Amino acid sequence: MNTQLFKSLCETPGVPGREERVRELVRGEIGGLFDDVREDAMGSLICTRERTTGTKRKPTRVLICAHMDEIGFYVRHVDEQGYAWVNPAGGFDARNLFHRRVLVCTAKGDYVGVMTAGGKPVHISTPEERKQIPEPLNFYVDLGMDAATARKKVQIGDFVVMHEPFVEQPEAFMSKAIDNRFAVFCAIESIKKLAKGKGHACEIVVAFTTQEEVGLRGAFTAAEAIDADLGIGLDVTLCADTPGVPEADRVTKRGDGAGVMYMDSSMIADQRLADELCKIAKRRKIPHQRCILPRGGQDGAAIQRSRHGVRCAALVCGTRYVHTITESIHKGDLQATIDLLAAWVQSVK
Repeated sequence: MNTQLFKSLCETPGVPGREERVRELVRGEIGGLFDDVREDAMGSLICTRERTTGTKRKPTRVLICAHMDEIGFYVRHVDEQGYAWVNPAGGFDARNLFHRRVLVCTAKGDYVGVMTAGGKPVHISTPEERKQIPEPLNFYVDLGMDAATARKKVQIGDFVVMHEPFVEQPEAFMSKAIDNRFAVFCAIESIKKLAKGKGHACEIVVAFTTQEEVGLRGAFTAAEAIDADLGIGLDVTLCADTPGVPEADRVTKRGDGAGVMYMDSSMIADQRLADELCKIAKRRKIPHQRCILPRGGQDGAAIQRSRHGVRCAALVCGTRYVHTITESIHKGDLQATIDLLAAWVQSVK
């Protein structure tokens, strides 16, 4: 497994609408894998690999969507004391934001700061005050600069990401932005696996999409343009197999393999396609699990609703602590997802 690539993808900043650094990293990694690579108006990277085997009939076109953006913030105001106030781009639980190290990305450079909300520190606050949880809009970034310098270097519209290192554990990887650099990594590694294999009869389009975290926006435009026959939404999902969560709510279990998502709040998968993924996994002895996510969605919903409708499924990988700086993904589950995606694409006629 190319751990260095996964690390680079996770650590590269890229919030919805500002995915350009991730896009260039992907572009540099996929040389020779695709017959055509283009960037659409939304900033999604549309990569087409022609079939390598099969008859002269028109090939089935498969669209795989993997979004490049991570949840983050935009600077909305820099006050007279030099504090940068932020607007969220994506869904945050404010309980995870207190006193976090962040990276403010500007045209003049990237600056490390501390994000927190207004209020008294623990030594001088009351028990009732410590129970209060502010909204994300109440958070600001302390850049460690005097006010004049901060207002000169940071502008409204600059973006902010969490700033913590990628960590390899014995059986897992832990980082910010595994949602959804996992999918970017999985798509690249699956295509590399196919390129070394016996060939494929379908036409493959991988769309590394933008702005998923704010409403599947890049995937909607990409899917309309591509006009696929089959679609796969590639994303993380919850792995809530941790203390305090009822077993019925865990969605996936760590170590049980790739997830075949039958339903989430954005899409009900095409049952034939989802069942086919499971059958291939069983035949190839790839660890897998069926799952349903009560709330949350992924780019597959945009593919499914495009044009006159597309048969679509979601291939996911359980991730603990989603939408935090310590998202955690099991190495075996990650490899199983790569293997299953490659095996399914190779099976499409």
